[in-house]
Amino acid sequence: MRTADIMTEKLTAAFAPADLAIEDESHRHEGHAGHRPGGQTHFRVTIVAEAFRGRSRIERHRMINEALAAELQGGVHALAINAKAPGE
Repeated sequence: MRTADIMTEKLTAAFAPADLAIEDESHRHEGHAGHRPGGQTHFRVTIVAEAFRGRSRIERHRMINEALAAELQGGVHALAINAKAPGE
């Protein structure tokens, strides 16, 4: 299973998002630290979920990092996060 699919499953289970997009940006980082042939190292997550309402940007990022801890300790080198509550 591709890393983006695993991340989608985990974030969906953790936050029941109204909107979720995960983009593999690994091709943009060829020659940089953490890049591997075949990609799946650099991702951008855009997520909208009620779970983020009233939470600071740092709290939202920590929540996502916790949900994806295994991936961040494994092959994911970089994760850009845009997390919002509905209506933001």
